[in-house]
Amino acid sequence: QVQLVESGGGLVQAGGSLRLSCVASGRIASGISMGWFRQAPGKEREFVAAVTWSGLNADYTDSVKGRFTISRDNAQNMVLLEMNSLKPEDTAVYYCAGNRKSYGRRRIAAEYDYWGQGTQVTVSS
Repeated sequence: QVQLVESGGGLVQAGGSLRLSCVASGRIASGISMGWFRQAPGKEREFVAAVTWSGLNADYTDSVKGRFTISRDNAQNMVLLEMNSLKPEDTAVYYCAGNRKSYGRRRIAAEYDYWGQGTQVTVSS
């Protein structure tokens, strides 16, 4: 059973930065792609970013392109989300997720097999 634990959330002013971490424990098979999703109050969970097992390919939702960077360290079983130039609309609970299936469906939350408990990110104006 794979467990994901996020950390790094908090309160930051608009224009600031945060780095989210996700550490995986348990039996982790190779080939798992990893993603970050977020959910704001009253809204559905939305895709933020994803990265392949190799770390060579990444994908971002349009609203975070150029501001967020996803990376991974398989030796440390860790995935990072570097968030810069944060905006109030980035406020949400951020979730780390693992996908054993096709990276092609990386933007669909239902395709992910493992989820963390989430970490709150609040950006003040």
